[in-house]
Amino acid sequence: MKVLSTEIEIGAGRERVWEILADFDRYPEWNPFVRKIEGEKVVGGRLTVHIKPGDGKGITLKPEIVRFEKHEAFVWKGKLLIGGLFDGKHEFRLEPIDKDTTRFIHREEFTGILVPILWRMLEEDTRKGFIEMNKALRTAAEA
Repeated sequence: MKVLSTEIEIGAGRERVWEILADFDRYPEWNPFVRKIEGEKVVGGRLTVHIKPGDGKGITLKPEIVRFEKHEAFVWKGKLLIGGLFDGKHEFRLEPIDKDTTRFIHREEFTGILVPILWRMLEEDTRKGFIEMNKALRTAAEA
């Protein structure tokens, strides 16, 4: 397993940050990494997620929501072709620092037999994409 984890402090309460994070329709307006999300916001629901990692090529994923808790966390799990090859558990988590400050944790756990082969190719662009999204979320929430 490989884990890619980033975080950022945002000068806004969890409610405000969640409002932006959960508004899939507005992702194209502010999010440079997750360009678009379509689907039902329920555990077990399938999403169509369009991602553009850093300077890399855009990709479309069809993950399943495994956690969707208002003001706390949004987690999806996806796979390449079949489970066990290259799987990812993508997590957005909000932790209150105080009523006006939130720690946004953005991470992904990668598992599967192809991870050692693909890791070096995607780690840098994916990390860059996470950081760009984190900064854009902070800018949107603090506006």
